[in-house]
Amino acid sequence: MTKDLFGRHRAVLPDWLALYYEDPLEITHGEGRHVWDAAGNKYLDFFGGILTTMTAHALPEVTKAVSEQAGRIIHSSTLYLNRPMVELAERVAHVSGIPDARVFFTTSGTEANDTALLLATAHRRSNTILAMRNSYHGRSFSAVGITGNRGWSPTSLTPLQTLYVHGGVRTRGPYAHLDDRAFIDACVADLEDLLGHTRAPAALIAEPVQGVGGFTSPPDGLYAAFREVLHERGILWIADEVQTGWGRTGEHFWGWQAHGRSGPPDIVTFAKGIGNGMSIGGVIARAEIMNCLDANSISTFGGTQVTMAAGLANLSYLLEHDLQGNARRVGGLLIERLRGVAAQVPHVREVRGRGLMIGVELTRPGTDEAAPEAASTVLEEARAGGLLIGKGGGHSTSVLRIAPPMSLTVAEAEEGAAILDRALRSI
Repeated sequence: MTKDLFGRHRAVLPDWLALYYEDPLEITHGEGRHVWDAAGNKYLDFFGGILTTMTAHALPEVTKAVSEQAGRIIHSSTLYLNRPMVELAERVAHVSGIPDARVFFTTSGTEANDTALLLATAHRRSNTILAMRNSYHGRSFSAVGITGNRGWSPTSLTPLQTLYVHGGVRTRGPYAHLDDRAFIDACVADLEDLLGHTRAPAALIAEPVQGVGGFTSPPDGLYAAFREVLHERGILWIADEVQTGWGRTGEHFWGWQAHGRSGPPDIVTFAKGIGNGMSIGGVIARAEIMNCLDANSISTFGGTQVTMAAGLANLSYLLEHDLQGNARRVGGLLIERLRGVAAQVPHVREVRGRGLMIGVELTRPGTDEAAPEAASTVLEEARAGGLLIGKGGGHSTSVLRIAPPMSLTVAEAEEGAAILDRALRSI
């Protein structure tokens, strides 16, 4: 049955639409932190549909909100007043940390980043964008043009002039040997030198923790140091919080807050987890930036009533149940457990991350050479053991990505770590 579906998939969908596993998986239903496939096999989900099932599968509060709203009205476009959209925008603006914030809803993180680029370039009258090496910002024409990860940027053609900055990866590159303070100083000096050779950019866009890049991050404070340099020149800071937002990193509600001594970003983009599977993305910006466009605009599907109802219920559940605190506590235990496992596996170069956003980088033993074939082996062995994880990485897909729903229990963390232990030892 699944093989038949795989054949039909290949017959009508693009070849570049990636699928995990040699025998691709059809997920039919889920509950809590578990999902089931078409053959009835049960899996502990440590990837959540790419960090999107943020609270839990089939969360009653969200499914009830969606069902009740769908029974009233599903969609009207932004040409009409929309109470759920206004209510969610009020809550998002409040938790954003951005003064006089305005919120625009989209259907995805890609579209959110597109909108942020539109706002920044219009506000600054510049089409030059600073981006981080190893970054990923989406699938659209403009988003791939600012993506610094070759594996996810299929064309060099772009409407933007993009300049790439050092700093997103702490343990690789020309500054990896430096201590944190010296690393930050070197990256700032590189940024200042770069700015001396180009016309004034519109903005720097950066993920506080690089998601597709393998859950890499700079030392805390790097983006605050960058912000001081940018602010002097009027250059905007866009924080891509599509994967890091809503408390997933445990220590902070937003990833940028690890770099926050100079205040919040000018623009924040978000998506994925806020909808718990429903298609919600968005942009938060100061009013002067959000309102800088001098042409009409609408959104047909951004902010539609049924997705906004899901977002409201999901955000309420997350805050009322302190899932950020749970991510900090359970994620901390999981990271330490995996580091204990890694010490016994020569292929593991590093276990990194914070909260429930954890990367396990695999290399050929005794070298820094990426080992994508080892990552594929672990992915398959973990599935065989009843665990779903992801892959990523800048040099190749040699980083295991672990990002369970934020309601993960200690017992489930231990169960998943034990399966990963066996899968890692299999290589």
